[in-house]
Amino acid sequence: MASVLVAGCGDSGFRPMYASSAIIGGPDVNEKLKQMEIAPIPGRVGQRLRNELIYQSTGGGLAEQPVYRLEIVIRESITPTLVQEDGNSSGSVYNLRTSFRLVRLADHSVALQGESNGRIAFQRFDSVFANVRARQEAEDRAAKTVGEEVKGRIAAYLSGAA
Repeated sequence: MASVLVAGCGDSGFRPMYASSAIIGGPDVNEKLKQMEIAPIPGRVGQRLRNELIYQSTGGGLAEQPVYRLEIVIRESITPTLVQEDGNSSGSVYNLRTSFRLVRLADHSVALQGESNGRIAFQRFDSVFANVRARQEAEDRAAKTVGEEVKGRIAAYLSGAA
């Protein structure tokens, strides 16, 4: 049944994004993602986001003959939540805002640009160490979430690009 559905995808204009080019006769998105160089992003969260994108696009290796360069700018903020009567907050939300652009290296034109946001709540504790770890884990989860969204948007673009 599934092979019948996949076989009919080429006729209707719909095709699975990550399908092999041998199956559908189109560009192989996974191979195109391996041709994307990811520019360094400053800071600990920037490095986590970059590592996430490298892992998702190449499996951890370097880009082979880069065709595109992904440039990302991040902005971070903390929003206190659950404010108690004494004015202290017992929770916070870590906000990660990113602006990205995919640059075609052949002519340095911007092929795709956009923004992505990640918001992760975390609990505040009396222990300083616990607060530091809670924030770091929120940062890491936000970087992973944003990385998956950006990769999905780029893969969607590359699946239709020649």
